[in-house]
Amino acid sequence: MTVTGDEALVGRVLNDRYLIGNRIARGGMASVFRAVDRRLDREVAIKVMHHGLGDDQQFTDRFVREAKSAAQLNHRNVVSVFDQGRDGDVTYLVMEYVPGRTLRDLMRDEAPMPPFRALELLEQVLVALSAAHAAKIIHRDVKPENVLITPDGDVKVADFGLARAVSAATTATGGTLIGTVSYLAPEIVTNDGADARSDVYACGAMLYEMLTGIKPHAGESPIQVAYKHVHEDIAAPSAIQPDIPPYVDALVARATVRDRDQRSTDARVMLQQVRSVQRALDAGLADDPDLVADLLPGVRHVDPDEAPTVAVPLSTSLPRRSLASDSEATESVDVNEATVQWSAGLAPLPVDPITRAGLDTPPELPAAADRPAGLHPPMSPEDYKKARGSEQSSHRGRNLLVLAVLAALLVFAVSYWFSVGRYDKTPVLEGSAAAQAKETAENDGFKFKVVKQSFSETAPAGTVIDTNPEPNAKILPGKTIEAVVSLGKERFQIPTSIKGMTLAAATAALDDLHLEVGETTQVYDEKVREGRVVKPTNHTYKDQLKRGQTVDLAISKGPRPISVVDYRGKPFTEAKAALEKLGFDVKATEVFSDDVAKGIVVTQDPFEGKRFKDDNIVLTVSKGPELVTIPDLVGHSRKYAAKVLDEAGLKMMAFGAGNFTVKAQTPRAGSQRPKGSTVTIVGF
Repeated sequence: MTVTGDEALVGRVLNDRYLIGNRIARGGMASVFRAVDRRLDREVAIKVMHHGLGDDQQFTDRFVREAKSAAQLNHRNVVSVFDQGRDGDVTYLVMEYVPGRTLRDLMRDEAPMPPFRALELLEQVLVALSAAHAAKIIHRDVKPENVLITPDGDVKVADFGLARAVSAATTATGGTLIGTVSYLAPEIVTNDGADARSDVYACGAMLYEMLTGIKPHAGESPIQVAYKHVHEDIAAPSAIQPDIPPYVDALVARATVRDRDQRSTDARVMLQQVRSVQRALDAGLADDPDLVADLLPGVRHVDPDEAPTVAVPLSTSLPRRSLASDSEATESVDVNEATVQWSAGLAPLPVDPITRAGLDTPPELPAAADRPAGLHPPMSPEDYKKARGSEQSSHRGRNLLVLAVLAALLVFAVSYWFSVGRYDKTPVLEGSAAAQAKETAENDGFKFKVVKQSFSETAPAGTVIDTNPEPNAKILPGKTIEAVVSLGKERFQIPTSIKGMTLAAATAALDDLHLEVGETTQVYDEKVREGRVVKPTNHTYKDQLKRGQTVDLAISKGPRPISVVDYRGKPFTEAKAALEKLGFDVKATEVFSDDVAKGIVVTQDPFEGKRFKDDNIVLTVSKGPELVTIPDLVGHSRKYAAKVLDEAGLKMMAFGAGNFTVKAQTPRAGSQRPKGSTVTIVGF
């Protein structure tokens, strides 16, 4: 069967470099494959654009520019972009492969989440967006599918800049706008352009979904959902989950207010607001009216009697657009200027110029007969001078007012200069490598100094954790930005020297490493003295442990006692093998025995009780009876034979009378017999 679609790419090598593996995700604009960079021998992720997007040259050019822009982001919470290219009809983007799952997957398992958990995840998303916004890069497609979570819990945001390239291609070929409908900011729906506040809106919508488990707006079709983004506020999460504090509701309201002028200005501002809410949660506050008032979007009131008439084009229907799946992107267009329209029926009055000479004397008026009806009679010179003096006094008052206003403006300008104007904003350096942060700070006209190094569970070693002043805070040009740099994760190893220590000494040694002694167990050990540490039982000496982790210890009870088995009367070879198997050191001696056969154990010391490994067991082994050589007695006297046999330990039996001369003997001379044997002699 012919393989078509995405499956046809599996096994293909793009540009003789990237070997395509299995597909791991598919969205409205692209599919993502696991792949191997054969040149650098590393695993990567490749996003392949669907046919129809990558076919247009204008899109390809825009795609390349946006990919280059995204590749400039070097941040621990941003999925790195390695490469971009085109191979035949395939337009692709090579990215860092992030094992784990998406926020969408996590939400399926955990939503609705408690506020502290939702804000913990959102905080890392905002850290990534803060770095992007500081670099003038807008994501435009923030959604759970673009938030990746590693097995260690680190959060990474993907697809920076790609949405802009896709929307540029689609709008250029038919006015269609692609967007992720559930997270679209109202200004994107109404074609008023996207900026950093559009990303903030998407984060607010995503936070609402994490807190409640449902999307902020629902409808039977994508267009209905988009319509609600424009015309309806997102409800308070506490309407679904009553336990949510009011200040969390206020945070969602601030991020998702439809008037973007009232929204948090960028991700950095929202990040500070999130941290304020986290502090309130950590303090266990059920409510914080001051924080709620600070977070809630303001209501702008304009007096209709003083406001000019403004003509704002209103549309009775939404622009033609395609609002599709959760992998679609948004369009960026310029915001239209509002136009001012004068009220009908009012025309400017003509004013004739008046010469200086005419100000000193009253103007000549027609005679009474020639004056039009209703025209007042002329003033007398005295009345005119009084009126003129009053007018001059009015002019002086106005002049003093102008001077006062100018003085106030000058004071304001000077105050502004000293309080705001002469300051710059501290750049966002958090998450950058120290060397890169130093280069960024110096390029912006500041000095950079590492004042502290601290351990961090989330920031890789060598990256900036915090700065003073904090990002976007006021700082004078040329001043020093003090930075705290990560030492990486704080880890400790159990020292091998604790073996053989007393429990008290081992506890002190582990305490010096910020580790704690957990459970202790008693074990027999042949080499470690009783009461001393044998080894850790729940970790190895190579394990990397966090501060405060517990270490369980095995404590020696000394050598294991062994029961002695009695092998007396048993063959020596059998006894020796059995005792050595038990762990004893066997020693052996030999003795003659008239009662015990040769090779049999005569005695054993000890032959009962308890002993320990390598203790000595002494076995006495029989050599059998002691043998004596029979002397030659023939030709000797009976008395001589008796004496010799007695000295040899032999007995004598004689046949003959008196002190006879031995004529014969048995056993024969030279043969061996056990000591105590009888030798028979015969004489005449």
